[in-house]
Amino acid sequence: MNDAARAPVPPSLRSTGGLESALSAGRFVVTAETSPPDAASEIPLMARAGCLKGVADAVNVTDGAGAKAHMSALAAAALLARHGIEPVLQFTVRDRNRLALQGDLLGAAALGVPNILCLHGDDPKVGDQPEAKAVIDIDSRELMRTARRMRDEGAFPSGRPIDPRPRLFIGAADSPQDPKPGWKPDGLAAKIEAGADFVQTQYCFDTGILRRYLDCLADHGLTERLFIIVGVGPLASAKSARWMNEHLFGVHIPDATVARLEKAADQREEGRRICVELMREFAAMKHVAGAHLMAPRQEAAIAEAIVESGVRGRARAR
Repeated sequence: MNDAARAPVPPSLRSTGGLESALSAGRFVVTAETSPPDAASEIPLMARAGCLKGVADAVNVTDGAGAKAHMSALAAAALLARHGIEPVLQFTVRDRNRLALQGDLLGAAALGVPNILCLHGDDPKVGDQPEAKAVIDIDSRELMRTARRMRDEGAFPSGRPIDPRPRLFIGAADSPQDPKPGWKPDGLAAKIEAGADFVQTQYCFDTGILRRYLDCLADHGLTERLFIIVGVGPLASAKSARWMNEHLFGVHIPDATVARLEKAADQREEGRRICVELMREFAAMKHVAGAHLMAPRQEAAIAEAIVESGVRGRARAR
């Protein structure tokens, strides 16, 4: 990102987090992801995510991933913050109306959670309680607009003032794709207009597709307007890679990568090596501000990959 092209956020409105500071300083960041446990205790949460302390710049806390109930994402994020791990709190619009979302935005800021990622959320029909009803009072873009107004204007959408206003760093999700002739990144552009400061992407294991996607974003001026953090993760096996290709929207793992896993004596170790190699490629790419590592219940493997890659904190490619 050309930081000069990005309108500076006044100090009084900046988040209190290290993630925004690192990105604004031009450093390559690494974020990770954890899911709250099925427990009414912080012990299993920290047993799972504690290995990421001091290793990742921030750790995403999923919000009802897979449309299943877990410990409150807000509570889990606050617990991570209390233990010195900077969280990125995922907010889905699936489960709460606009009033509850606005209250949780204030609560997050008050509890020391500066980063939010605004999402739609998985359909309850794919979860283990398919009779649950989705709320979806507003969409994720409207949530971003709401968060930005609460931060920048110090007011609820009704106009009622907030004092002190929440300091938030607002994130969106996107999926890298191979642009077809005439394709325009209208979806991401709309999220930027709504208030997105950064984007974390779906898994990307094909650097050719990523480069073409980034070139298209650059052609439309979007790479100058937000920080792009590219998703990746340690692959557990060739079987897992094939499953991801078939079942995860927007994910393409090249045949050569799957074949490499199949030939490996230790597929899990090879999957970690592939992740490390990709992180190093991302760090050398213009327009990439960081890597976002995802692997359900594999936080220790994520931490190992981050350390081995050595990319966290490097000056970003220009």
